Amino acid sequence: MAAVTDVSENTKSESEVFEITDFTTASEWERFVSRVEEVLNEWNLTGNSTGMSPKKSNYSSGTWEENSQEINFVDFKFSITHYALVQEHENNTNTELEEAPFPFAMQELLCTNNDFPPRAHCLVRWYGIREFVVISPGANVEAIISESKCNLLLSSISISLVNSGCQVPIFVQIQQKWRRLYSGECQGQGVHTEFEMVHLRRVPSQYNHLSGLLDIFKSKTGYTIYPLPPINVAIRFTYILQDWQQHSWPLQPPDFDNLLGGEVGVEEFGKLPFGACEETISELHLSTTWPDLTEGTVLDNDVYSDLDPLHAPHWSLRIKTVEHPQCLLGDLLTDFFKLLGRKETTEEILGRGSAEEEGKDTSDISSALSKLTEPTASVPMSKLSVSNMVHNARRHIKRHRVIDDCPLGADVLNCILQYLFPDAAVDKTENKTPQTNSFGKHAKDQHTDDLFIQLKSAPVQSLTHRLGLCMCLVNLYHGGLRAVAYLWQEFVLELRYRWENSYQMCGLQEAPDLRCCLLHQKLQMLNCCIKRKQARDSIRKSSERSNETAFQNIHQVTEVTAANSSSQITALSPGKFLDSWSDSEEEFFECLSDQWDTESPCIRREKDGNNARAEGRMHPCHNMTLLNSSDLLFIPVTQEPAPMTEDLLEEQSEILAKLGTSAEGAQLRARMQSACLLSDMESFKVLHYLEMQKPADLCRHLLPCIIHATILKLKEEEAFENIPTVKKNIQKATIQAGKLLQQFHLDDNNLEDCIDSLIAMEMIIAQFRSLKTKFGIAEAENEDQREKLRLFLNSLLEEPEVVVIGAGQGKVGGIIHRLFLITKETAILDKESEPRKEEERKLTEGDSKIRDFPSPAGREILLRTCIPRPAPYSKALPQRLFCVLTREEFRLVGAFSSDTSFF
Repeated sequence: MAAVTDVSENTKSESEVFEITDFTTASEWERFVSRVEEVLNEWNLTGNSTGMSPKKSNYSSGTWEENSQEINFVDFKFSITHYALVQEHENNTNTELEEAPFPFAMQELLCTNNDFPPRAHCLVRWYGIREFVVISPGANVEAIISESKCNLLLSSISISLVNSGCQVPIFVQIQQKWRRLYSGECQGQGVHTEFEMVHLRRVPSQYNHLSGLLDIFKSKTGYTIYPLPPINVAIRFTYILQDWQQHSWPLQPPDFDNLLGGEVGVEEFGKLPFGACEETISELHLSTTWPDLTEGTVLDNDVYSDLDPLHAPHWSLRIKTVEHPQCLLGDLLTDFFKLLGRKETTEEILGRGSAEEEGKDTSDISSALSKLTEPTASVPMSKLSVSNMVHNARRHIKRHRVIDDCPLGADVLNCILQYLFPDAAVDKTENKTPQTNSFGKHAKDQHTDDLFIQLKSAPVQSLTHRLGLCMCLVNLYHGGLRAVAYLWQEFVLELRYRWENSYQMCGLQEAPDLRCCLLHQKLQMLNCCIKRKQARDSIRKSSERSNETAFQNIHQVTEVTAANSSSQITALSPGKFLDSWSDSEEEFFECLSDQWDTESPCIRREKDGNNARAEGRMHPCHNMTLLNSSDLLFIPVTQEPAPMTEDLLEEQSEILAKLGTSAEGAQLRARMQSACLLSDMESFKVLHYLEMQKPADLCRHLLPCIIHATILKLKEEEAFENIPTVKKNIQKATIQAGKLLQQFHLDDNNLEDCIDSLIAMEMIIAQFRSLKTKFGIAEAENEDQREKLRLFLNSLLEEPEVVVIGAGQGKVGGIIHRLFLITKETAILDKESEPRKEEERKLTEGDSKIRDFPSPAGREILLRTCIPRPAPYSKALPQRLFCVLTREEFRLVGAFSSDTSFF
């Protein structure tokens, strides 16, 4: 019986062994705590903190570093981020970094060097710390709302801080992200700081002033010791000015009597519009600060306040600009850039005419070359010429123009063509050579301006440059894409007309300049072909005139000789005349033949003593002579090779490289290199190339010229205003655009970034002009005062916040005060509801000067002290409370330290 009992007991003990839970396995919560400790060790945040106190305004002007990693709590993702102000290493070797008695984060709670930084993380502004860690929910993860989850995270970071010995504060973001609610703590040796927040939508009436906030601070810190330690108070009120009705419109009204009138900022073709069509400054924020007060030196309650903004010792100003205001130059660049994505051809945009049947008897322009090289019997030889083919193509284009629905008016089109071709008003029959100095003051600087080389565009006031300006203005103000396509069609027709009639174009060099854009090279090629055609026509006409002159001379000499011979025959006797008829006739014609037919020009020059230069030779080849002769050896005049554009050179180099080094390849290479001598068809190729360009391709060709003109416009406007920020940005944008536009194939994303940077500079200039008008620089007493105001306005554009020298008693402070006064007077004239008037009367009741300013849009009150906590015998530690009071929220941000050794 005992044996049975032992067996049953053993069996029972064995079953109990398998039911034991293994508590040595780490839980998910322990893994999360361990992961936080690992991250802190990786960032070297363990150990006692060392360093120096931050300098004044170092939080806003210094550089902040951010390191971020992702950690998981089960399947919940968190992002842990470390923020730290970069320490500046001083050259003074005597400066030693000593360990602080408690963490530097606690010491910084009392530091006054960086109160109210204008640009910093919200935790930096509220707590005044320069290094901290934030744990927040990852992207696309729900917020931490429940109290249990918040307490679990806080306990996790508390354990991580103790285990790792980290003295850097750690915060946990809770609730919705837009509320910016954080809870955290900081651990030190025997000390502990808790970071707490309160966020409400409305300000409780009992805490709407300094007295109520002091009561909260004293109750939270247990302020019961005697004598009472002083409480340091820093106050900042912010006033917003956003009514600019008393100021004039930023741009001049349009001139409706002008041909291009009706559009704001448009004066004439060739000048880019500039400026903002709306107010670029939305708000002006004036912050009045009382940086160092104590509890008993200022009174602020629900009945009376000593806080007069005019008597505040420190004033600072910041501006809030309008996001993406409508600017003329920006709209022009943006709309023109959008054309790069269009795929329609010119015929698809303009539509075909009703004369499709008429085009059947006309050869297609693409078969013109084959008709010239392979004539058929049905085509008369008189029509096989480039001029005839181009003329037929010109008529082909004209038939497809939709005259009834013309995107551009006749007056506007004539104005554009006259601007593009200023020599059109001159009688071309008198002089077919373009007057290159007829484009204004910029024409003589075309060869000295190297900006077009850097941007690979075209010289200023060249035909390509002017075409780009016209296309931009037509696209923005006169019909968009249809108007651009129509103008391009008319432009090509004008080019064909000029080629047919041998009229050169103004604003183009003779040979293609490979430093310019491809379109400019094509137009230069066409102009070069026109010039050579003029030379051929001139030679042909001079040859015809010389032949006619020679024929007339021969005819005159023949008549004179015949008259002399007849007189001699008459003087002889009849018998002798009959006997010697044959001899005299033979002698006469042989003499005439010897004198005019068989005698060479050289022999005639030797007989006549004429040393005129022989035709067909250029100049002597050094001192070399002919063989067996003392005559000099001359270099003959040969045909120059046809000029080539960038794309043709690239194509030819690729083909020549593929031919190799074989004998057949060398023969083909020589044939190709000599083929460039046949340049008669180059003009036709250029015209055909231009005609086949889509509006999108045209805009891509003209974009370098547009960027070039934009940079010149920005330089002109900046030089008038003298804005250092814009000057630096123009230099950077020019370098960036130069690197981008030198590429043969342009990237649209990089182009868009470049255009955005140019638009941003126009907005800065418009903002400066708006500020200049509001602050009345033109009304300054002297030049020195104007320069000070100009420097102040430049600082407003560069810095997030600018200190007003002299506060309310200074010159700039007086101007700001006047702006608020004008706005206040304007508001009084407006019809407002009676409750609003009563509310404003209560808020501004008291000193009459306070009524010059509206009620503050935001109030920030900072309370600091150092008292023992939690017991009177504990160590005295920093305590801090930052209060934010606005119309939309009430926020209390507290940092309360306690002694963990003597409590």
